Amino acid sequence: MSGAGSAAFDGDAASRGPVRPSGLLDVLNVASVVLDTEGRIVLWSPQAEELFGYSAPEALGQYAARIMVHERHLDLVVKLFADVMRTGRSWAGAFPVRRKDGGTLLVEFRNMRLLDDRGDVYALGLAVDRSTVRRLEQDVALSTRVIRQSPIGLAVMDTELRYVSVNPSLARMNGLPAEEHLGRTVREVLPLVDAGPLEEAARRVLETGRPVVDLAATGRTPADPDEEHAWSLSLYRLEDAVGAVMGVAVSVVDVTEQHRAGVEAEAARRRLAAVADASTRIGTTLELERTAHELAAVAVPGLADVAAVDLLESVVKGRRSTLRPAEAAVIRALAVHADDAPEALRAADPPGQVARYGPDRLVTECVRSGRPVRVERVTDADLPRIARSPEAAELLRRAGVHSYLAVPLIARGEVLGALDLKRTGNPLPFGEDDLLLARELAVRAALQIDNARWYQNARDAALTLQRSLLPRHPPVTGGLEVASRYRPAGAASEVGGDWFDVIELEGCKTALVVGDVMGSGIAAAASMGRLRTATNTLAALDVDPAFLLEHLDRATVGLDQSIATCVYAVHDPHLRQCRIANAGHLPPVRLRAGRPPELLDLPTGVPLGVGGVPFSTTTVDLEPGDRLVLYTDGLVETRQQSLDERLDALLALLDGPDRPLEEVCDLLLRTLHEPENSDDVALLIARATPPAEPGDAVSP
Repeated sequence: MSGAGSAAFDGDAASRGPVRPSGLLDVLNVASVVLDTEGRIVLWSPQAEELFGYSAPEALGQYAARIMVHERHLDLVVKLFADVMRTGRSWAGAFPVRRKDGGTLLVEFRNMRLLDDRGDVYALGLAVDRSTVRRLEQDVALSTRVIRQSPIGLAVMDTELRYVSVNPSLARMNGLPAEEHLGRTVREVLPLVDAGPLEEAARRVLETGRPVVDLAATGRTPADPDEEHAWSLSLYRLEDAVGAVMGVAVSVVDVTEQHRAGVEAEAARRRLAAVADASTRIGTTLELERTAHELAAVAVPGLADVAAVDLLESVVKGRRSTLRPAEAAVIRALAVHADDAPEALRAADPPGQVARYGPDRLVTECVRSGRPVRVERVTDADLPRIARSPEAAELLRRAGVHSYLAVPLIARGEVLGALDLKRTGNPLPFGEDDLLLARELAVRAALQIDNARWYQNARDAALTLQRSLLPRHPPVTGGLEVASRYRPAGAASEVGGDWFDVIELEGCKTALVVGDVMGSGIAAAASMGRLRTATNTLAALDVDPAFLLEHLDRATVGLDQSIATCVYAVHDPHLRQCRIANAGHLPPVRLRAGRPPELLDLPTGVPLGVGGVPFSTTTVDLEPGDRLVLYTDGLVETRQQSLDERLDALLALLDGPDRPLEEVCDLLLRTLHEPENSDDVALLIARATPPAEPGDAVSP
């Protein structure tokens, strides 16, 4: 008998002690009746009272057949009872009974013979409402059929989270027969699945009774050990009829396809985000090396653990390159970036280094064919084809490089180089999605790199032209000690047309020139060269500075860059004077011992090329030891401060003890010139010295 206060023992009772009953007998509500050999009732259970309607006092001593069986079956039942008592064999059957209240009920009977310790014989009758039995049978049949035929994996786990039963669908999912699950935990059955979240959820369900629905899990099973699968789990607490906790029911739905679709959608989203990020981070300047570093930085760590950007050396120098099948690739490393992979970083070519990669190397294959090269799972045999040397291959092996991808950088139909990617910490090999993203990054970056290399070539040409037109070493004249600097514009802009000159004249006189052609690039440098040539020619005639500027103004007609500013000064050491004319340029600074630096008060004039406005000459004193500072606007102009503030800063830097002119040049450039300034700078400082006497040698 089962009841709320009763105890029962299962097969492990000896080790685990009493456990609560299942409650199934309570569901059946089995009535128990004991009869003597004559068929009289000697014991009558409470369930019998409920089933037949007679109380124990009313039933005890009565013939059981008369109150338990319908009169139509009385003879048959009496005969069956006699057979049981004579033979000891039990019987079972279903008979209609007439309850005390007159109603008829179909009851299923079980009858068996009993023997007590004195040898007396009794009969035990068990009776259950047939409709209750049928309902339970139907429920069991339905449950069994549903569980066995369900495409959803179903399992029951006990309170210790060990499998009690597993349906065929779950056995197929896991790739193990159902019997190999029984008595084992998820960790023991599926070691390649992270069972922690499932166990935690199951314990919570056992404790609270609240179901857990759509718990996500991923891993690999013996059914498909090479592929990652995803499942949706739901957990429910199982209780018997009296509320005793029996365990947890688990339903498992394979959602691998939906999971993969979600992963692919997320990968696509990440690709779009990476491409958008690349659009803003790559090509912020037209500096080749910086653009390459930006590409490498975008690729790490989202796409690779190590990224290198390599260009064919011929491409860097402005030539097209086509590799023949057996030809090595001469490659210049522009950038390398790594995420916690120091040995792999050491194995890469340092930026700026040029190396030859044989025709068998993978990067050579990539730039020769113009197609990606991918090694999903790198072996020791692959490393020599990836690394630049045997030593580098060993470093890559120790770094744990396990997957490799090289994508060509192609712009305007020309292969420029390759984006070289390696994985060390990321355990996944490069897949199709990674290849797609790498190609997207390479396509976008290649155009920026191509623009940067053409710009750099053009800028280098203009800078070479401009520097070739400037005096290499300003001479020391008979009356001046001179120092100069030229600083090209920042990498984001082309070189400008700033220039300076120091021209020796007759009688120990010296002409000083600083000018700035408006515009940039080769055209500005060429115009600057023509103006410098004209200035040198006119200066040799020892004409008045204003007259010289008037001739330069006319000389600008027909120049590509026809507007320029200029300061022209002629120093006469014997008169200890400078005659100065200004064509729209910033005023020079004069420094005299014991006095603060001063901006010379000169008529500003108009720039060369405007025409129609006369120039004037101003004479200022310049004693031995006095200094004159001439400069272009790139030294002092910024977008953040006004010109007056910057000129005050210039005067403040020049105020102080006398220093060597070279030091002063460096100080001014270091302090005033902005690194990203979009204009170049010409700076000329002259210190007056006593005039050379006739016969004195002039230092070169």
